[in-house]
Amino acid sequence: MVKNLKKLIEQVAKDKNLPEWVVERSLKNAIAIAIRKDRRIRDELEVHLEEDQIRVCVLRKRNGEVDKFPLDISPEDVNRIAAHAAKEEFLKELERAEEERGYLEYLEKEGDVVFGIVRKVTEDGDVIVDLGRVAGILPRKEQIRKEDYKTGMRLKALLLSVGKKRGKYELILSRTHPKFLKKLIEQEVPEVGKGDVVIKAIVREPGERAKVLVSSEDPKIDPVGVVVGVKGSRINPISQELAGERIDVIRWSSDDEELIRRSLSPATVSKIRIDKENKRAEVAVPREKLSLAIGKHGVNVKLANKITGWYIDVMSEEDFEALTKLR
Repeated sequence: MVKNLKKLIEQVAKDKNLPEWVVERSLKNAIAIAIRKDRRIRDELEVHLEEDQIRVCVLRKRNGEVDKFPLDISPEDVNRIAAHAAKEEFLKELERAEEERGYLEYLEKEGDVVFGIVRKVTEDGDVIVDLGRVAGILPRKEQIRKEDYKTGMRLKALLLSVGKKRGKYELILSRTHPKFLKKLIEQEVPEVGKGDVVIKAIVREPGERAKVLVSSEDPKIDPVGVVVGVKGSRINPISQELAGERIDVIRWSSDDEELIRRSLSPATVSKIRIDKENKRAEVAVPREKLSLAIGKHGVNVKLANKITGWYIDVMSEEDFEALTKLR
């Protein structure tokens, strides 16, 4: 009996392209499940495939420790149940093993961009994405609000995390995380992938606007020009992928004042007053550029605050001068 099972393990491992230990574990689990059903046993069982017999132990937890006891069952009964299990339960266990292997492969891809097809949108608004051998979840909070996800559409997302929930593997995807934008830039701009251009920071208002802080130690390289590309040839496809999200690429500066000026792109700053102790800055722009500097719903200045780490108060040149006189 054991020899037949060993041959079965070898053959299935070869056919399914699975390690023999995974197949053997699945078979042992199947035999244990079948014996528990046949004998109506509630305790966990441990199965050993020895040279000339199948040995079964009962596992009982006592005071935090696990004790093992030989199960009182005849070899004939074990062989009979094992033969049945090899036919009935083994396939189910193999399916679980294959699914587990699929998830473990994705564990190595955590933090990378993955591709899939939308299979379902749940009542809660979460999107189930078919990634091939496994499924991922794009939770509502990780979705770009203006996007409408339809069954059958192709989807690109960041594999945010791989974990277990209630004993089952769960792949969480994101299209809103700053790292998703970073990965998209790395794929589109070889100089970033190679390290010639460094992304210092990214902040996003998903689907609306993003700011990307870049630098290069090579004086011959214009990091902004490299990332944006000729007439936006590199940044535009990324913007389109993110539902039209406007992406401001900003050259990093070690000078706080200059960094604040650049962070308010596309608006041009005419005057600035900074309070280093409180990390606050008052910034003047021409009145006709005020709405551009602040941005729709304050998004531009909010992102500038985040990427610089300063609180920036944007005002018109007239208000800036009036405030100066009051002091």
